[in-house]
Amino acid sequence: MKTQEGANVGVCAIKGNFDDCQNGVKAIFTNDEVKDKLAANGMMFSSANSINWGRLVPQVVYYVSAYAELVKDGEIELGDKINIVVPTGNFGNILAAYYAKHMGVPVNKLICASNINNVLTDFINTGVYDRNREFFATVSPSMDILISSNLERLLYLMTGRDDKLINEWFGKLASEGRYEVNDSVKAQLRDEFFGGFCDDEQTKATIHDIYSKYSYTCDTHTAVAVKVYGDYKAATGDTTKTVIASTASPYKFSAAVLEALEGKASDIDEYAKVDRIAELSDIPVPAALADLKNKPERFCDVIDKAEQKDYVLGTLGI
Repeated sequence: MKTQEGANVGVCAIKGNFDDCQNGVKAIFTNDEVKDKLAANGMMFSSANSINWGRLVPQVVYYVSAYAELVKDGEIELGDKINIVVPTGNFGNILAAYYAKHMGVPVNKLICASNINNVLTDFINTGVYDRNREFFATVSPSMDILISSNLERLLYLMTGRDDKLINEWFGKLASEGRYEVNDSVKAQLRDEFFGGFCDDEQTKATIHDIYSKYSYTCDTHTAVAVKVYGDYKAATGDTTKTVIASTASPYKFSAAVLEALEGKASDIDEYAKVDRIAELSDIPVPAALADLKNKPERFCDVIDKAEQKDYVLGTLGI
């Protein structure tokens, strides 16, 4: 991000975590002062993450396509049900799988895999969403989230589009940090989903085991999904054909992946770790990533989470 080359790009870091950043973005989007300034200057905001419905649409296609490929390859017969496992923190990708199911893809169980920030696991198992807990920075950072924004979309459907009830629950989340859904939604959650999680050591052990057995190098997020799927099979005995969403490149998390593969931490630099993983895995390094070490760092701003609105407006010059 610091090496972005576009003349119309601005990048800064936030002192905080993903939730701080996402909450700030939502606050900016709904701020009347900001909306008025944007309108006066012929601008509008959009989001590139799963706050934006446009991020979910192509993810729905993943699961339609995966099912079609399984039928084409003779792995299943048309109409057979599959399980889908998704490593997730913001609940976007697995929500896309839920949409795919309710659009007609035959799905048996949606398996929600979390890291040690297991707020989603607890919610699926108890119906209580409680963000009042310790936050952990893990080796699967895209799941280091305690406020899953797309869960609101799921619950909206599960309550029969009861916007008043949704507002009540998420109002409690904002004011008290927790809410509990009703018995009807709890039953639907149990029927549709299985929730599980694993910690960093289990994640690394899974990467090592998969590599040892299959010579396949997976990233830290995919490893969470693999581990949770193993727990699901052990708990249920379900042998339904299963799709595991592999959501990232191992090269994006080279320190943790290399430690998992070699069984020890390495003190070589980040780019040397990428090269070493390439040697072990025989997977080409993505060109954009390989070229990063040759690019100058253009953006070094670091701001407090309370400064996001002013920083954005200042960057836009309005």
